[in-house]
Amino acid sequence: MLLAVLLAPLIALCAEAQTHARLAGIRTIGVGSFGTGNGAAALRLRIFDRLNKSGKLKAVEGATDADVTLRGDSSIWATGTITLSPHSKSATVTMYQGYLSAELVSGTGQTLWSYMVTPSRFRIASITNDLADQLVARLLDAIASGAAQENSNEEAGTSHVGLHAAGSTLAAPLYRKWFVSSGMQVSYDAVGSEAGIEALAAGKVDLAASDMRVAEEGPLAAKSVLQIPTVLGGVVPIYNLPGLDRTLNFTPQALAGIYLGTIRKWNDPRIAEANRGAHLPDAEIAVVHRSDGSGTTFVWTSYLSLISPEWKAAAGSGARVNWPVGAGAAGNDGVADLVNKTPNSIGYVELIYAIQHELNYGAVKNASGDFIKADLAGIIAAAAGAKVERGKDGSLSILNQPGWDAYPISTFTWLIVPVEGPSAEKRVAIADLLSWALTSGQKECASLGYAPLPHEIAASELAAVKAWAEKK
Repeated sequence: MLLAVLLAPLIALCAEAQTHARLAGIRTIGVGSFGTGNGAAALRLRIFDRLNKSGKLKAVEGATDADVTLRGDSSIWATGTITLSPHSKSATVTMYQGYLSAELVSGTGQTLWSYMVTPSRFRIASITNDLADQLVARLLDAIASGAAQENSNEEAGTSHVGLHAAGSTLAAPLYRKWFVSSGMQVSYDAVGSEAGIEALAAGKVDLAASDMRVAEEGPLAAKSVLQIPTVLGGVVPIYNLPGLDRTLNFTPQALAGIYLGTIRKWNDPRIAEANRGAHLPDAEIAVVHRSDGSGTTFVWTSYLSLISPEWKAAAGSGARVNWPVGAGAAGNDGVADLVNKTPNSIGYVELIYAIQHELNYGAVKNASGDFIKADLAGIIAAAAGAKVERGKDGSLSILNQPGWDAYPISTFTWLIVPVEGPSAEKRVAIADLLSWALTSGQKECASLGYAPLPHEIAASELAAVKAWAEKK
């Protein structure tokens, strides 16, 4: 039974042409709810209108008469105002931020495709039209290309053995969704990558979720483990600058200088140069970082080490480092809360956390010299443009990749299991779960702002899971 489950994705590849033919027959899409947030009703109406005007699909009310259903979540919020003319109070424009996420669902409830959009870099239309039009364009492309395909392995497997996982806060929203969608019994503790690895080493959990490689000198050093990349995410700089009317741009050197303590004020020329015209206060920068052992910190400090020899020499990279400056807070919640409470502060969290909690986050200058505000497209571009190779420690990196649209602080995240130790029943359950995550699960990640794995990596990891599952 396990072998059949593991081979199912490979069989599905052989049936791709036949599946695509089925999808080519999609003519009607039921447009469901996009949440109850501000702007949700207007977004739904715009999507309905754009689909009908596309000439390719017909939007209908409800799912009864539809081939598939489009549904999701959204929110639009005001971030401040700008005055276009100092001589007229009426020339004031409200600035908005927001997101729109959606899933395309079959009649059997299977997710065929998902995506999340945030405002375009240079939008002219209203934020409502911009978000809706982006989503419809992505959807039409996915259907035309066959990317929105059904998987032949709709079930994760036949195992009903309960599993316990712990670790990454960066990937926690996705894993919690996956573990419900898979139909398996999996509990998850978002305690941070370091604590998750320690729990796996102590035999307290069946899987560890981590955004960093397993260190040679760490708690798993004496154990042989299988590290399976699951999706790609991003880490973003968040800030609290009252009265700022635009998104801040950060150069790599500015971020390193701020966290080294060599850039102490917001109006420092090294920040101002990248933000011409912005009103930057003559105020001390309050630096915030994680106090717990964190994969998000590992990604952040690995990026700083990559782009700044000074940072690498002073602090280096890791789940914990000796911070030159700043105040610590535990978890994404702690960092976000401290930044929100502290005027003129800066911190870092993972992308979906910033979006869903309506936090201000900056654009970062990438290796090609472009300032990129993190979004799903930027993370996908980072992986697409990379020559992805495993390091000696089995890790993969897509930090600071070339490409004008690549977001530079993008990362893989992993699920880790011991090569030896799991009982036969748990080995089957873990293999079923990982196989589902590498196939059907990839369809669900984009609606939460995580990028699916490149196809060649997903196929390679399926083979690794199969070999692990068959190990005696």
